[in-house]
Amino acid sequence: MNYLQYYPVDVVNGEGTRCTLFVAGCTHQCRGCYNQKSWSFDAGVFFDQAMEDQIIRDLQDTRIRRQGLSLSGGDPLHPRNVERLLPLVKRVKTECQGKDIWCWTGYQLAELNQQQKEMLAYIDVLIDGKFIQEQADPSLVWRGSANQIIYRFSL
Repeated sequence: MNYLQYYPVDVVNGEGTRCTLFVAGCTHQCRGCYNQKSWSFDAGVFFDQAMEDQIIRDLQDTRIRRQGLSLSGGDPLHPRNVERLLPLVKRVKTECQGKDIWCWTGYQLAELNQQQKEMLAYIDVLIDGKFIQEQADPSLVWRGSANQIIYRFSL
């Protein structure tokens, strides 16, 4: 899996101060997408163990209290990304007590396959659905278009 950007301190992508990882790869290719460079699975840099360890260290850092981890993209729930992100979210929940995980995906909750559903056990907030330009609304919180749904699983 590749990623485009990692922000160790972010106050835009979810509630509170967070770590945010933008993964590469999305097959939805929504018209009007603000992050088209994320569509290619080859974009960005390889997500290695050192980057995973850095995220864990940042979440554990007591100098800057972070509420949790945000996963965006690209699409974190694309099967090619789930394979690598599942160990990360498990580790966050094991090693970073009290941290929440937010995830944005173009898939709808009802259409997730078994592999994708495994991620849900570790995700606290899921924002699902493709971006639909005709339903775009800049006044919406945490989502770009009115069709997208915010699910809070365990907050």
